[in-house]
Amino acid sequence: MNHLLRQENVQAEYVCDSAGTIGYHQGSPPDERMQLAAQKRGIALTSRARQFQRADFENFALILTMDRQNYWDVLAQDSENKYKYKVRMMCEFCRTHPYKEVPDPYYGGAEGFELVLDLLTDACGGLLLNLQEGKVP
Repeated sequence: MNHLLRQENVQAEYVCDSAGTIGYHQGSPPDERMQLAAQKRGIALTSRARQFQRADFENFALILTMDRQNYWDVLAQDSENKYKYKVRMMCEFCRTHPYKEVPDPYYGGAEGFELVLDLLTDACGGLLLNLQEGKVP
């Protein structure tokens, strides 16, 4: 998403961050296979893994999850049910792909990472369009 925001010259208008629901990889760079797939598309992945925190509910207007398990893991941290309206599935914003979830590529080959990037490129484009049209916060 940050790559798209820079391409469209709107990076100053949005804050985009990434966090996992499990802290196992906290502080680590992205998987080398994902970095390679992204580099082929001219995308630099420079962030380090961090774990989703309850404060993220307050700090972000929209929280996107990759799959249903992540969706429920995030909502489990909203014990007062105050922020459910902020939590959405990333693939809701896909314009051309029929997927409902972003599949986990880590146990397959390079094609899994390519598919994930295809889905995220599609979803990020749809998300930006929705943001610019005021359809999401």
